[in-house]
Amino acid sequence: MEQETFNWLRSAEGQTLLADLAQREFDERRVLAELTRLRAQYAPEYARAAIEQVLLRRRARTKFPHADQLFFTREALEQASSAPVAAHRAQRLAKYASAVADLGCGIGGDTLALATAGLHVIAVDHDAARLAIAAANAAAIGLADRITTCLADLRTTPPPSAEAFFCDPGRRGGGRRRFRVEQYEPPLSHVLCWRDLAPTLTVKLAPGVDHAELADVQNAELEFVSLNGELKEAVLWIGPPATMPRRATVLSSQSAEATAVHCLTGDDLDSPPIPQSTPLDYLYEPDPAVIRAGIIAELASQWDAAQIDPQIAYLTTAVVQYSPFARVWRVLEWFPFNLKRLRSRLRALDAGEVTVKKRGSPLDTDALARQLSGAGTQSLVVVLSQVAGRPTALICKRHIADE
Repeated sequence: MEQETFNWLRSAEGQTLLADLAQREFDERRVLAELTRLRAQYAPEYARAAIEQVLLRRRARTKFPHADQLFFTREALEQASSAPVAAHRAQRLAKYASAVADLGCGIGGDTLALATAGLHVIAVDHDAARLAIAAANAAAIGLADRITTCLADLRTTPPPSAEAFFCDPGRRGGGRRRFRVEQYEPPLSHVLCWRDLAPTLTVKLAPGVDHAELADVQNAELEFVSLNGELKEAVLWIGPPATMPRRATVLSSQSAEATAVHCLTGDDLDSPPIPQSTPLDYLYEPDPAVIRAGIIAELASQWDAAQIDPQIAYLTTAVVQYSPFARVWRVLEWFPFNLKRLRSRLRALDAGEVTVKKRGSPLDTDALARQLSGAGTQSLVVVLSQVAGRPTALICKRHIADE
């Protein structure tokens, strides 16, 4: 967004238009009609920017509690963390510092979370327009006194002095995602050069980051964070917060104000071997943060659980265990995968709606669920996996917490 256009959006006239558009019912399919209507009164670039802003605010409501007061760009919103995830990271960082430099702050999504956690934030970016948006967003929710903006190109200029650095490198370019850490902007190797300039360095990474790309990063902790069962991000912690090689953080939240935080730590290089077993009475699917952190063995050890296959993340026990780190089902029966037999057994169990889950199976779960669902009264889960290397079907009752 051009600086002049953004300034107009913040003017009384721009604010009036944004308020009017917020009350209108339209979506991406009706943008042309809205543009045609508005061009009779506003410059085309102003009308387009206002419509874009309203659509982005509506999309942002799932991530930001004050979305209707903030300004966004499409790319920044796509990369932004959900409020509970950003709040968790900020609160953890606040235990080790009182001031932090947000390096490459963009429009200030993480800047707001850091300031809300009580930190003084130096928001640094090479784009003056983004800094202006970040400052406006801070002012919109009453955080301007905790945030200082700094225009600097971190590719050629050292970061400003601070107790801690936070960096969320750009992971999108030209409309495409960048998966490798050296494709980030700036590359991870450049970010790591700052580790000696502040006691704490925190770097947000893509949740699918390849562990092998981080093998040479010493004295660091890699944290994987999920929210309501969905993997959201990886975070590299360097300095005092790095207390264990790997951490899985499971957030359970219905709002930014009420989030339960559960952490499991471990060392994937020093994990005890997991016993192997055929399926017992209960089957567990570890949270994706636990799986990505590579610390399933720690979970298995706590429960005295076994693994149904050495290559598959499912665990099993004879006695039920409840935990935020895994979903659990009661196993009704299991057998080598055979579609005809599976259909027959589901009919015998009075199956109604059937949900199909898989690990280590090539089958289309949605299509198979439609084929297997019947007219019965029992809602069942079919898990397609492997047991000791053999394709297997497990028929289970739904998640026990839902019963």
